[in-house]
Amino acid sequence: MTSGLAAPRSTAAVQKRTILTLVATQAVGAMGITIGIATASLLARDLSGSESMAGLSQTTQVLGAAVAAYVLGRVMDARGRRVGLLAGYLLGAAGGLLAVLAGVVGSMTLLLVGAVLLGATTAANNGARYAATDLAPATSRARALSVVVWATTFGAVIGPNLTGVAELFTDAVGIPVLTGPFALGSVAMLAAALVVGVFLRPDPLLVAREGAPPAEAPKGTSWRRALAVIRERPALAAAVVGQAAAHATMVAVMVMTPLHMEHGGAGLEVIGLVISGHVLGMFAFAPVAGWLADRVGRADVMALGGGVLLVALVLCAAAPQGSSGRIFVGLFLLGLGWSLATIAAATSVADHTPLEVRADVQGTADLIMGVAAAAAGALSGVVVDVAGYPALALCAIVLVVVLFGAAYVGRRSA
Repeated sequence: MTSGLAAPRSTAAVQKRTILTLVATQAVGAMGITIGIATASLLARDLSGSESMAGLSQTTQVLGAAVAAYVLGRVMDARGRRVGLLAGYLLGAAGGLLAVLAGVVGSMTLLLVGAVLLGATTAANNGARYAATDLAPATSRARALSVVVWATTFGAVIGPNLTGVAELFTDAVGIPVLTGPFALGSVAMLAAALVVGVFLRPDPLLVAREGAPPAEAPKGTSWRRALAVIRERPALAAAVVGQAAAHATMVAVMVMTPLHMEHGGAGLEVIGLVISGHVLGMFAFAPVAGWLADRVGRADVMALGGGVLLVALVLCAAAPQGSSGRIFVGLFLLGLGWSLATIAAATSVADHTPLEVRADVQGTADLIMGVAAAAAGALSGVVVDVAGYPALALCAIVLVVVLFGAAYVGRRSA
């Protein structure tokens, strides 16, 4: 018979292996998904012939991530984290190759299909952060989640700066210059799939279920079960809303920044540098956000993230076209505020979700987050076309107000 000390020690070992695997996967997978950020809006503009459509590629990718989050959540609920993450990275790699083909044949429709599939990698990356919490103690859950988010720094910062390498690659193989990042990104996503497929064993969600007392899952469809759990728990509902508001704020402004800079004469290298600073803010300080969320509370850190986002939006609204210190700092703070708010909110989702419906609820939360961001991204192109980039940044303040409200409800309900 297993001793009382053996099970915790075994769980700790599985958790350590899980975190190491997810760190490696995130580092590689993030490079695959972020390498095309700096050129996606430019490729969409060229293929569509309209600047108002420039943000549609990334908006479609965000929408694809939303749908994939729900689908992969159901897969994880049935088969575990490993199968769901593997599917996400493979679909994303296929999407990157379709984006390359779209550039070659000049098809906006094909680009949008590829963008939808690319969203599956974003969904997988989001699912990985939840996988880090399956076996983590409640007192260090935010830190476990934040370590996986932090690992994204390596690939996410390197990715946008590989634009120059991608240009050399496109010259060598004879494909359009703006498709190079998508080609290299597909290779990175395949590498991430290999890592998770080989090393995420045993599966952390399945291990967590084995060690938990039996519980009956709520009746009904996956969607209805998830919504029922969210409605019954005000703190969980607040976390879902806060996460969606923070993500929508970030996406709306970020997707249109390359176009705003290009209008002022900024080149791809400078645009890539600004996007690198943005993703540095998103991921590099994640452990600090996790430590704060464990130490002072999830709702307070959500509110802190809202404050940082507010400063970022004011700076972006005041930034002239092209390259400027304001756009550098504004995009960095946009990423940092996102990091604080979403890490706190995602941890709160993990805190308040029953184990028997954990993957379903988390997938639903990411679906809501993605739909909100996709809507914000779609509107961002229209707003910039009609009123300009500064107006977009100021309009996004409405979303920050929603985030503050969610943090307030979360604090009252905790």
